[in-house]
Amino acid sequence: MTTPLTTATAGGPADTPRPAPARASAAKRRKRIPHTPLHPRPSIPLTLVTGLVLVYTLLPLAWLLINATKDQKGLLDSSGLWFADDVNLWDNITRTLTYDDGVFVRWFLNTLLYVFAGAGGATVLAVLGGYALAKYDFPGRKAIFAVVIGAVAVPGTALAVPTFLMFSGMGLTNTPWAVIIPSLISPFGLYLMWVFAAEAVPTELLEAARIDGSGELRTFLRIALPLLTPGIVTVLLFSMVATWNNYFLPLIMIKDPDWYPLTLGLNAWNAQAQTAGGEAVFDLIITGSLLTIVPIVAVFLLLQRYWQSGLAAGSVKE
Repeated sequence: MTTPLTTATAGGPADTPRPAPARASAAKRRKRIPHTPLHPRPSIPLTLVTGLVLVYTLLPLAWLLINATKDQKGLLDSSGLWFADDVNLWDNITRTLTYDDGVFVRWFLNTLLYVFAGAGGATVLAVLGGYALAKYDFPGRKAIFAVVIGAVAVPGTALAVPTFLMFSGMGLTNTPWAVIIPSLISPFGLYLMWVFAAEAVPTELLEAARIDGSGELRTFLRIALPLLTPGIVTVLLFSMVATWNNYFLPLIMIKDPDWYPLTLGLNAWNAQAQTAGGEAVFDLIITGSLLTIVPIVAVFLLLQRYWQSGLAAGSVKE
């Protein structure tokens, strides 16, 4: 009995496996995602622009961190974008905190006072005012809106001289109140909370709470306030940064070094080298500048999740 012939012998074309690279290439072509608005094509110019912005943002911070490790001699003898032979960061920090009987610590505490009282109070007033303007109807509401928009458009420097004259007439210059009270007024924060509250807090939810017998204060604290958290954090961050970096207002209001904020204190150290017999402390100025930005960066990193969660609020219509 004869056996049937096979159509292909061992090792022939029928038994030859498909090359692995060819299979991988085909699978890659099948899995390739088409370019859509959700999956755009990579843009080389946009990548280059983003890289330039990143370098522009991080280069000053890198320069500050590198030079904070140098002593006075190392600042003059080494490149600004590279470390000196000796690393003196800890010694610079210690000298900054203890120089001139620890006046830097006093300036730091003054800045915290202005931020907590000024920026914190501005946030509270902006939340209360923005919620009231967004959710209550009362006479003069449109006029207040026009005033707020006009106040946002007016630069702070234009109000510096009238503010100084007013506080001088009340005898409040050269006191912390001359910095705290003007910081309580934040037209931009009020406008931001107004817009945010109008979108983030549904009117139907407030009406349901009132029908259930909830008072206005309880409705605001238990229902509206949690919904306003992203907006509150955003206004708080803006107010904190503005108050922390405020230079011009304390410059015209405060003459006593004991009430200087960090901005004026570091500028006084910088001017010290230009006075007759003054000591140049550029290493302490750079180290103090590094210590000045650390709290703001830390606060931003801690609160950014609340801030980011509110960026898209009201962007989708349900």
